[in-house]
Amino acid sequence: MIKSTVHFASIEATRLEAKATLPAKFQRMLDGLPLDVMFKDKRVALKMHLGGNLGYSTVHPLFVRLLVQKLKDAGTRMVFVTDGAGSVRDAAARGYTAETIGAQILPVSGDSGKFFYRKRVNYRTLKSIEVAGEIHDADAMVVLSHAKGHGDCGFGGACKNIAMGCVTGRTRGEIHHLEGGLEWTKSRCIACGKCVEACPNGAASFDREKKKFSVFLHHCTYCRHCALICPTNAIKVKGGRFNYFQEGMAISTGTVLETFDPASVLYINVLLHMTVYCDCWGMTTPALVPDVGIMASTDLVAIDGATLDAVRTTDLIKGSLPHGRKLVKGKHLFEKIHGKDPFVQIRALEKRKLGTSKYSLVTVE
Repeated sequence: MIKSTVHFASIEATRLEAKATLPAKFQRMLDGLPLDVMFKDKRVALKMHLGGNLGYSTVHPLFVRLLVQKLKDAGTRMVFVTDGAGSVRDAAARGYTAETIGAQILPVSGDSGKFFYRKRVNYRTLKSIEVAGEIHDADAMVVLSHAKGHGDCGFGGACKNIAMGCVTGRTRGEIHHLEGGLEWTKSRCIACGKCVEACPNGAASFDREKKKFSVFLHHCTYCRHCALICPTNAIKVKGGRFNYFQEGMAISTGTVLETFDPASVLYINVLLHMTVYCDCWGMTTPALVPDVGIMASTDLVAIDGATLDAVRTTDLIKGSLPHGRKLVKGKHLFEKIHGKDPFVQIRALEKRKLGTSKYSLVTVE
């Protein structure tokens, strides 16, 4: 059986010197990859999440700069970092500037979110994918992902970075809508306003005179932030079809990747400060498990599978879960935290021949 290779640089340092630490191992990892063959003379999109608000657990600018420099050394025509317009506008607050990372930072769908290419699909209510223009028009892509938990799919890695980050906000909303709609129960509501504060898209509002919660669906991406933060469970998702959401992510990912020659896409997962929720919350909570390191592969399925395998329940740090949260039944730690099997997306990706879950781990010394 053919296995894909996943390169691994461990956080552990056997000696008290710089070349034994993770950044140096990361450089050696990149030196061992055929970056010149993959990216020479190409315009390369480096897709990552730049975070927002008071979050500080996104990929450290040092690792981004080291990666950008290695890509330049490989003879790329151009390297640019890209993410959603809102995150790009606020990127400097987290240390991401052209000066610090060595590359231009571009909004993935343009400043207005209207730069995209529509691709037809046919999965339940998901009829099309609006692939972000800067991704579609690039010659190659490096998917740099911060591994963490996620309320809708259990886990966010390379697949989620592509599926939700390489498309428009409208497509993100349609993928989330596969789960079901939002339901507000007036008798439970205490009018605290936390739902409105938590909405990253300005879609939620509360009329205090009429004591009514409402959502402007044009802006809503069904991220569930309002439901998750509500202290009285007054807002809930109707349907709870989270497997459909993961299938939708796999479809979106496959549609985005059709843009590229598979030999011109590299996946890098950063397993540092892995938090309970996605970086899009704009805040950082305690790390769930000790830092693991960094993984790289040309196989999407293999790297996300290897990342999940590296996160173990036995490593859960005491006190790292949100206040009052307890583990539920499940096989993987992320499933025990969120109640969703994160391997649904792995199986959905593999079913669509986007990679293999069989891998061998090659450790970088």
